[in-house]
Amino acid sequence: MEHASTPAAIAIVTGGTRGIGRCIAQRLHRDGFGLLVVHSDSDQDAAALESRLHREDRPLRARRIDLADPLAPAAVFDAAGALGTVTVLVNNAGVTGRIGSIQSLADATLQRIVEVNLVAPVRLCREAARRWQGRRVPSHIVNISSVAARTGSPGEYVAYAATKAALDALTIGLARELAHDGIHVNAVSPGTVDTGIHARAGQPDRAARVAERIPMRRPGRPEEIANAVAWLVSSEASYVTGSVLEVTGGL
Repeated sequence: MEHASTPAAIAIVTGGTRGIGRCIAQRLHRDGFGLLVVHSDSDQDAAALESRLHREDRPLRARRIDLADPLAPAAVFDAAGALGTVTVLVNNAGVTGRIGSIQSLADATLQRIVEVNLVAPVRLCREAARRWQGRRVPSHIVNISSVAARTGSPGEYVAYAATKAALDALTIGLARELAHDGIHVNAVSPGTVDTGIHARAGQPDRAARVAERIPMRRPGRPEEIANAVAWLVSSEASYVTGSVLEVTGGL
């Protein structure tokens, strides 16, 4: 597929140093994009990714930025703009909190979930809309949702699920609002994917444990989510906007 027309086309990937985000960054870089990868606390992973993939004609730079900071969107887009013309925003960063019932959810955890999973993507989308309005350059926002938006994840992380459902609504509304400016807005909704997010939520074996509930009888791989993102930002998806693309193994 044909993606970036010049090495100066830059994609922003939040949460881009681990798991799904890292695979998205690697795939887009392979497809010809320069990258700004944003992370919150993975300096070693960020340095390794930058060292391995950065090229003068196809840059990959990593920045540590707390996306919950109201000043983060401007900092992200300024850093990406210094690398070239920004045409893609992938809102991938997300937190689940510890797996457990709603009774165990602390206010501080709830606030962080909402700030990172919903408020930050809204702000980043707003920044993209402000900067991209009227330029008529084909541009893409891809929000990484979750099958939890549909299932609700009872007994595990219903607050996370609620933010992902809101992200789906944001995707549909913004797609209709921004289409006239040539801005495509879509979402990719993964099912259970085998990454470190489960360990951080307190159950490192969760992906394997829930595999029997998945029609394909296995968790997804991060690369399979990255492939969906790569298609959505390619010329092959030129008439696709306002879609939530499920990559769930049949869930």
